[in-house]
Amino acid sequence: MPDELITVPSLVETTSFDLQLPSGSMRAYRVGPPGAPAVVCVPGLDANARSFDVLGAALARRGRQVITLDLRGRGASPATAPGTYGWVKHAKDVLAVATELGIDRFDLAGHSMGALVSMQAAVLAPERIRRLVLIDTVGPADFLALPSVALATLRLLPFAYPSAGVYCAGMHATGILEPWEDLWKRAFAYELEGCLGVVRPRTSFRAVAEDLVYNLVHTGTSLWPRLRLPTILVRATRRLPPFGFVVGGRLRDAFLRTAPSAELTEVDANHFEIMAHPDALRAIDEFLGLPVVGRARKSSASLELT
Repeated sequence: MPDELITVPSLVETTSFDLQLPSGSMRAYRVGPPGAPAVVCVPGLDANARSFDVLGAALARRGRQVITLDLRGRGASPATAPGTYGWVKHAKDVLAVATELGIDRFDLAGHSMGALVSMQAAVLAPERIRRLVLIDTVGPADFLALPSVALATLRLLPFAYPSAGVYCAGMHATGILEPWEDLWKRAFAYELEGCLGVVRPRTSFRAVAEDLVYNLVHTGTSLWPRLRLPTILVRATRRLPPFGFVVGGRLRDAFLRTAPSAELTEVDANHFEIMAHPDALRAIDEFLGLPVVGRARKSSASLELT
């Protein structure tokens, strides 16, 4: 049952759920009307459900219910024992969340590592996934993009910070997390918990580190030819420091040659900016198609970023 109401951009009301899965407890959020066609959203390596605030609000305004997740060990989802992570286990969690919420078939969207988890879920249960959205990840990132990933992971070391403002200012100083006020500041502030006058991230460094090692060992390319459902890669065309792509040109081309039903949209944004870029929102909305339910009506108006 819903246990909490929060507010996300555009005053879209979001209901939260704490679900008991075979793997452990998981926090999930629903934006939009229950019973509408569902889009399940899977965040990246060290990200949380709030990284989908802008996209989720946009899709909900178009008549969908959007389910966003804190993967185990992230945000409000408790960490589990060592050896319980990796794409396959997270993918089973994604499918279990949908089952718990009574959703038999749904669209699936993943950002960064969440895209790899989403590909895995589509391979495990192709009959349950209608359409697949892969946001700026399909396999191993360029070597020169890895320092940006490592920087994000290091922020989860068990340090305490004097205030949320100090913590968030340090993340904003990287210069790659935009739009800051409308998206990433909210996502990072959500991470924090207070204790004895200081704050620290709730996300587990151990959980993220285990998944990072898994990502370095597995490429994801073996999943490509097994994706038989409609799939879109939404690729960022701006590099991350020091000048690396998360999806480089060769990786993009190899994916499109190998995944039999994949299409491509490229967006003038970096790996983080793409989560709120109007062109990305529009491409995802058009790919998913307009739900034929309730009061949803086709409109020529562009998606808003408010």
